[in-house]
Formats: sequence, structure tokens, C-alpha cells
Amino acid sequence: MSFAEIKEKQLIQKAFLWFWMYAVFGWCYEVFMEVVVKRWGFHNRGVLFGPYCPIYGVGALLFIVCFSGLMKKKEPKWLVWVKPVIIFLGCMAVATTVELIASYIMEALTGAWPWQTYSEYKYNFQARIALPTSIRFGIGGVLFLYVIQPFYEWLTNKPSRKALNIITVAVLLIVLTDFIYVKATGYEPVLAEVPSS
Repeated sequence: MSFAEIKEKQLIQKAFLWFWMYAVFGWCYEVFMEVVVKRWGFHNRGVLFGPYCPIYGVGALLFIVCFSGLMKKKEPKWLVWVKPVIIFLGCMAVATTVELIASYIMEALTGAWPWQTYSEYKYNFQARIALPTSIRFGIGGVLFLYVIQPFYEWLTNKPSRKALNIITVAVLLIVLTDFIYVKATGYEPVLAEVPSS
């Protein structure tokens, strides 16, 4: 795809909005798991003040880059039945790799990472990644590519070109303001402590 096509379809603006839509979606999922499923009580699961986990945006855009071509393929006929399995395994691998890398980056920057409770799982690696969460990533990736992303694409195709630009700038300003606030105030989310080895 040429730069002219990317500009014409406003793909940069849309990808930017998808990133933050998934970041908010991921934050909601994390809070739901923490408050409703695990009953630990509420903590801000993001690295900024606002309700978003950027790692979900990174994972979502990687899913789009890695698997959108496969999602568009219609032939051969047997692929229709095999495609969900390939998507499941691929999303599982991509998201687990992203989570592992992110844990090292966050530990280097903040001294911890928010999901250190993985040490509770039987199959985990340094409490950074765990088999049950990797399986959830695979299931989530299938749901994401077959249901959520088509809805997000429909949603971001609705506004006019000008309105989409205004929405993109507004989201950018919100995120920049949040980042400045976090840096200026020294705000830090509550992170789990590094497990002792």
C-alpha cells in the first residue's frame, strides 16, 4: 500500500485511535479481572493516570499487522476451518512475546511490572508470562480479529475526514496531558513487588 493510499484512507489516524481504543479495552479487562474475578480490590492497572493499558494497544496493532492478510484470505476452502486455529496460536505467541518484553522494559524503568501475580500459576516463567494467560491471549486474539476489530473499523469509518482528524487530535492531547501530569507530579501506579527468587 502506497503512502498516498494510507493518507487517503486516513490509516494513521485510524491506527492511532484503534491503539487507544484497545488500551482502554485492555484496562477495563484488567480491572474486571482484578475486581470481579480475583476480588483483589481496585488498582489502576495502567502505567499512566488515565484508564488505559498501552500494552494492549501494542498487541492489537501487532495482531493487525501480522494477521490482517490471513483474515482477508478466502481460498482455499479448507482455510476457513484452519484459520481460527492459526490465529489462536499466532496471537498467543505474539501477545506472550510482547508481554515478556514489556515486563523487562517495565522492570528496567520502574523496578516492577503490574502482572507479577503470574507466580501463582503452575506454568509460568519468572512470573512474567504464564500458560493460562497465554491461552487467554489466543482466545482474545480470535475474538479481537473476528469481532472487535471489524466493529472498530466500522466505528472509525463513520466520521467525516475532518471529524476523524479532530477526534485524533483530541485523543492525542488527552494522552499528552496525562503523560505530562504523570511526569510533573511523580504519579506512579501501584505495581506488584518483584517476587523474591
